[in-house]
Amino acid sequence: MTAPQSALSRRSFFGAAAGISLGLTGLRRSYGLDGLLPAPAFGFGPLVDDPEALLALPEGFSYTVISRAGELMSDGFYVPARHDGMATFPGPDGFTLLVRNHEMNRGSPAVPGRLGAFGNDNELLERLDPGTVYDIGDGGRPALGGTTTLLFDTREQRLVGHRLSLAGTLVNCAGGPTPWGSWISCEETVDAVGQGRLQDHGYNFEVPATWDGGVVTPVPLKAMGRFRHEAVAVHPASGIVYETEDRSDSLIYRFIPDRPGELARGGRLQALRILDQPSMDTRNWDGQTVRPGLPLAVAWIDMSDVEAPDDDLRSRGFEAGAARFARGEGMWWANNTVYFACTDGGDARKGQIWSYVPSPYEGTSRESEEPGTVELFIEPNDGTLCENADNLTAAPWGDLIVCEDGTGDDYLFGVTPAGEIYNFGHNQAGNGEFAGSCFSPDGTTLFVNMQNQGLTVAITGPWEQKV
Repeated sequence: MTAPQSALSRRSFFGAAAGISLGLTGLRRSYGLDGLLPAPAFGFGPLVDDPEALLALPEGFSYTVISRAGELMSDGFYVPARHDGMATFPGPDGFTLLVRNHEMNRGSPAVPGRLGAFGNDNELLERLDPGTVYDIGDGGRPALGGTTTLLFDTREQRLVGHRLSLAGTLVNCAGGPTPWGSWISCEETVDAVGQGRLQDHGYNFEVPATWDGGVVTPVPLKAMGRFRHEAVAVHPASGIVYETEDRSDSLIYRFIPDRPGELARGGRLQALRILDQPSMDTRNWDGQTVRPGLPLAVAWIDMSDVEAPDDDLRSRGFEAGAARFARGEGMWWANNTVYFACTDGGDARKGQIWSYVPSPYEGTSRESEEPGTVELFIEPNDGTLCENADNLTAAPWGDLIVCEDGTGDDYLFGVTPAGEIYNFGHNQAGNGEFAGSCFSPDGTTLFVNMQNQGLTVAITGPWEQKV
């Protein structure tokens, strides 16, 4: 088998990256500047065509489709479509729990390709206690977003079961795991009451990572803000939650809970500000305002009226001095750092990845003594390297594994701590983003969604052979 032509034409040779700043100061590299030196190899080698024309992976790796939209689940509901953000947790009997979002939009009876948990005519809705459906909607047309929970055996690479775990929400895009064993599911919409909706949307919801818990009673975490949420990451020592916003003029937020681990009890919402540079535009759309590898000290601005009926948190925050970002997307905590993607950042609008290192006094009155710092980690400005970074996760060996949501020819790619980029997977089934990349707790299995195909896959292989 040979590497697919699309993989060869995109990113196989890093000579195309000449002159591009990719990563940390002193570690950024420009490849093939004189045309004589071979491009260095990173990752796991070239991608190999999939005989099923679904997912190209490096030699020695394989995948198993473990869940498809429209399948009947263990609880009698259907697997909803539009699989998105995910995270894994240790499960019972050595199994892995996987909590998965579904980016389903408004609930007319689900159209083909957008099947909801309740069937195409929502005929299974009556099986649920109405108190477990956040927005049951008018006329039997509920909001169709939410989460499902999967139980997976990594030893035998088989699905043990899957069930519905959050119902009646909208456009559940990404989210993030908590150190106390739950998944925060984020609504990427600010739909309000009316036009068939009985509840306001634009909130986060917490889903316990358990197998036998049934559908959770949905509680909107209103103090965390009402906006087009994308993802979150939790500071394990303090319980502070960082949040991204999927808008072209978005902010980065943090939520300081009144009681760590009890988000529904309320807290303070703040927005990130660059010290000494109020209202900084970090998008680099009109020249390089921010350069990779330069740590910028930050402060945090208290936000008011956080339920924002006018969806104006980001504009009020920017006017108060908060920094502006280009569509905050995936976010992940690793190595005492919050990594997050801005999918439209950079002059070419191909995406950025940022890192935030918290203060040793994060969220306390002493924070100004040693502020946290935010840094532009990579901004390739080259679609052959990065085509709109979206969800991301940290690999057990320290790299990031990043999902693309680009123009149709989408890849999974890795980023080393030095900012070097390599291909890991290619969607050969046609137009469709990757989403929800995450590793099993034992490190053997990478899970990822292929959203337009309605698939969750489990990937295994010789992880120890990374170059």
